[in-house]
Amino acid sequence: MVNRVHMPLPPFDPAEGTVVLGPEKAEPGYWTGSPGVLHDGERYWLTYRQRRPRGAEAERGWRCAVAVGDDGVHFTDVWSVHKDELGTPSMERFCLTPGDDGGFRLFLSYVDPADNRWRIDALTAEDPSRFDVAARRPVLTAAATGTEGVKDPYVMRVGPVTYLFASFAEALSGLGAEAHATADIYNVGVTTHPTGLATSLDGETFTWHGTVLPVGAGWNRYQVRLNSVVRTAGGYVGFYDGSASHEENYEERCGIAVSADLFTWHRLSDEGPWVTAPHGTGSVRYVDALVVDGEWRIYYEMTRADGAHELRLIRLPAS
Repeated sequence: MVNRVHMPLPPFDPAEGTVVLGPEKAEPGYWTGSPGVLHDGERYWLTYRQRRPRGAEAERGWRCAVAVGDDGVHFTDVWSVHKDELGTPSMERFCLTPGDDGGFRLFLSYVDPADNRWRIDALTAEDPSRFDVAARRPVLTAAATGTEGVKDPYVMRVGPVTYLFASFAEALSGLGAEAHATADIYNVGVTTHPTGLATSLDGETFTWHGTVLPVGAGWNRYQVRLNSVVRTAGGYVGFYDGSASHEENYEERCGIAVSADLFTWHRLSDEGPWVTAPHGTGSVRYVDALVVDGEWRIYYEMTRADGAHELRLIRLPAS
């Protein structure tokens, strides 16, 4: 069945995309990225993250925001959170979805200050400008999933079911608290990081199913992080970040996978990345793709020649 999934577009040149948001400084370690995009039929909602180098003031993922725009290119912030408001060393990808009552739900990804493990929480509000981090509630934690941490949610609804895909750190025998001494197990190379799936019938309480997109054996043998999913002929196409080791952490490149049912995924990019940048590390990551009015809109974080990362959009005709 999965062989009938149609690959809807060829690789694109990320250098041809339009810059949506740039970094604070034109230096390595300064990033603006981790995009997540929701189109509500009228407006585009963008979640994004800003990062500074380790050792800098307010280092790592220090600010996440929700912005809105009419054209999907120009955005205005309506809400933001500083890492200190969560008491966390770092935040990463957030995901905004429609709520069941006409409002909005925001999934947060951050390091739990209690155990230095990544976790995912959620907020609800009538409007994104009214999110209150004090009202956050747990969705997935290391303890609840039997992992060493879970982060970077991508959430979609199909019929009555809400699907939450998340990157996680596999629990291996012998791993102890020292693996979390840096508050980022992804950057120390002691385990691998596939994509797992949780499902829910109410968008609030999730059941963890474990790995659905495992790591590969080559360039993607360390991490395979599913970032977005698009329904297409015969099933679904997913865009994932891959890396070969923790030395490529933060500089992942984009691969493609397909699925007929959202539970079983097949990588199509094991021979090499699907898309890379033309300079630096070649990193193109956190691809969030959607089709609007017969057009692909692909948002992504890309490394620049100066080592900084920026958030871009490329628009392609949908076949």
